[in-house]
Amino acid sequence: MDLSSQPSHPLAGTAVLPGDKSISHRALILGALACGTSRICGLLASADVRATRRALEALGVAVDDAAGATVIAGLGVGGLHAPAAVLDLGNSGTGARLLMGLLAGHDFTAFVAGDASLQRRPMRRVIAPLEAMGARVTATAGARLPLAVTGPPRLQPIHWESAVASAQVKSAILLAGLHAPGRTAVTEPAPSRDHTENMLEAMGATLARETVADGRRRVVVDGEPELHPLELTVPADPSSAAFPLIAALLVPGSTIRLAGVGLNPTRSGLFDVLAGMGAAITVENRRRLGGEPVGDLVVRGGPLAAVEVPADHAPAMIDEYPILAVAAALARGRTVMRGIGELRVKETDRLAAVAAGLRAAGVEVEVGDDWLAVTGTAGVPPVGGAVVDADHDHRIAMSFAVLGLVARDGMRVRGAETIDTSFPGFVELMTGLGARLETA
Repeated sequence: MDLSSQPSHPLAGTAVLPGDKSISHRALILGALACGTSRICGLLASADVRATRRALEALGVAVDDAAGATVIAGLGVGGLHAPAAVLDLGNSGTGARLLMGLLAGHDFTAFVAGDASLQRRPMRRVIAPLEAMGARVTATAGARLPLAVTGPPRLQPIHWESAVASAQVKSAILLAGLHAPGRTAVTEPAPSRDHTENMLEAMGATLARETVADGRRRVVVDGEPELHPLELTVPADPSSAAFPLIAALLVPGSTIRLAGVGLNPTRSGLFDVLAGMGAAITVENRRRLGGEPVGDLVVRGGPLAAVEVPADHAPAMIDEYPILAVAAALARGRTVMRGIGELRVKETDRLAAVAAGLRAAGVEVEVGDDWLAVTGTAGVPPVGGAVVDADHDHRIAMSFAVLGLVARDGMRVRGAETIDTSFPGFVELMTGLGARLETA
């Protein structure tokens, strides 16, 4: 599917965004480990989350939709059944990595596969700790999918020093640690998103969060718990909110409201950076939803100024750099984003894709191994008129769709069907706010 994006009149209105993708994956998986029935309201109905649901169903978990909620009949820690077929996670790196941790705690062999994009993504950083705990992982060359996970009769707890701040790695180890006697610990160089810890605490797990030497963060979980069922309403996804939010900032005269957006501090790095750029964003009706802080974001269009984004911001906004680069393209001055080499091992090489797409649209860009510099136009519409291939990456597709709303000759995105990976209804939501988007 191609998606055409053309210069728009001011955006206006209120939008209700899809549920948080990270929380949705974890709610399904942890609900499967509960002793009893969990009810999840607002679960994201995206391709990624559907893939995780299908995998759990193949592992013997009953998941049903009833009265506006997703109902999960938990099997308890260690209660999954050997699947009869390969677990296909599609494009979902979160689903694949978290399930690897879950499977490591079961004494059977399960095969995990994915689409062509997911097969390019490295899994070694998850495989290494799971093997240290006693699981056997047989992977394709380069530690990639497809792979097989065989859990031992008894998994061993570990204390793992992670080289990167990655919520996926941390969560995989914690999920495996639930199946090991004793205490499993993960130490990270910086805090990563903490939805797994929040849910485990709500389910009655014994869990500790500590700050250790040099400001590193450690999470410790006791194994073999009896987890209480979840009763959870999923907040709106802040990563999805980034696209209409930045569109409204860039299209002059826009004013929109985004309702019930998650404001977890491990996820809100983009909002902090935009505030430093002078963005007109206010938060109203702050509250808690499912144990997570949320609020309504009121966004008004206006000029932005360039900033330096240091490397320590990356864990709290790693998925938002492509759309931040679009905001930087219209800002006044040169925005530099550092410490973002992780973007090279996402659904595609996002760093290269962002740089190539912006150049094709007439924006001045410099790129290095782990940094990106964008010289903005100070609000003058870039030429645009380019065709960008999403290459199976939903965030690349949505970012350049937003750029087209302010580019003189618009933009065209090929492979835009990948947007359903995280944001079903993106085109309808954006056009409802007044954006000029058309599918072909």
